[in-house]
Amino acid sequence: MSENTMKALVYEGPKMMNMRELSVPSIQSDEVLIRVERVGICGSELSGFLGHNSLRKPPLIMGHEFSGVVEKIGNMVSRLQTGDRVTVNPLITCGECRYCTTGFSQLCAERKLLGAHLPGAFAEYLAVPEKNVYLLEDHVSFDEGALVEPFAVAVHLCRLLKLDPTNRLLVMGAGPIGLFTLQVAQVYGLKNIVVVDLNEERLDIAKELGGIVATNLEDVEKGSFDAAVDAVGIGITRLHCVEYVKPGGSVVFSGLHQNESSLPINDVIRNEIKMFGAFSNNPIDFETALQWITEGRVNIMPWTIHAPLEDGSACFEKLISDPGKIAKIMLTLR
Repeated sequence: MSENTMKALVYEGPKMMNMRELSVPSIQSDEVLIRVERVGICGSELSGFLGHNSLRKPPLIMGHEFSGVVEKIGNMVSRLQTGDRVTVNPLITCGECRYCTTGFSQLCAERKLLGAHLPGAFAEYLAVPEKNVYLLEDHVSFDEGALVEPFAVAVHLCRLLKLDPTNRLLVMGAGPIGLFTLQVAQVYGLKNIVVVDLNEERLDIAKELGGIVATNLEDVEKGSFDAAVDAVGIGITRLHCVEYVKPGGSVVFSGLHQNESSLPINDVIRNEIKMFGAFSNNPIDFETALQWITEGRVNIMPWTIHAPLEDGSACFEKLISDPGKIAKIMLTLR
């Protein structure tokens, strides 16, 4: 392999991911080339792998939760230099529209996500705008750097809910976003957090993190939570969120598995339930997540495993079929 080529894991169709040799990306004047060190596998990428995600069309290099080292800088880059250890907010926006200038850049009409609209980090190198790159402090590992983006999604969910330490929170789903939401809510001071999932090994992680766990809500009174998060995205989990919050409570929908669901809207109206959709994160969320990880406030590393990029397809299959007691698989490139 020459210095102008790189290895990459390419999604080429449903359940088809193959290692390929591709050209190293060129960079624009305001971009940096990053040598990827760690890249996590996201739940949205699992649905993409199965062919169920409309954003991810083959052929595509996925991967948007990552960290690495600045390899090369464009001639207009001033804040970064080669050798810097970094993480990246993968949501690239115009920076000029009303949404971008008022703190809602995740709603930018021009938004593009690395690993979906643009080539991602399941590769040795990728090009990203300088404005999306954040320095890692020396004590922050590449693994922790790659976790900033999913933690930022959980920060975004909790900010939308405007959580109070006295709140009782319901989290549907003990996948990565559900587990991260549990930890972020704990930083907000919440103690009474119930996490529901069918996977008892994932629930073991939630329990070890301090959550109250359940495989169903049979013994829980409806209307007994101040807030609820759906981190699954199917009809029954969305319905439970609406049914189990108090009058005046808040629900955030984050999971994207099903496009349509039936909900009791008359009950929502009569009980003045507030419902939010939550997509990705904005720079405030990302910077908050990075700060909390830097301060050691959140940690999922005991339930994170590593595998080489070449084993990426097998890792996708494992996460879909039987993830076991694993919160995150981190692919390595060195």
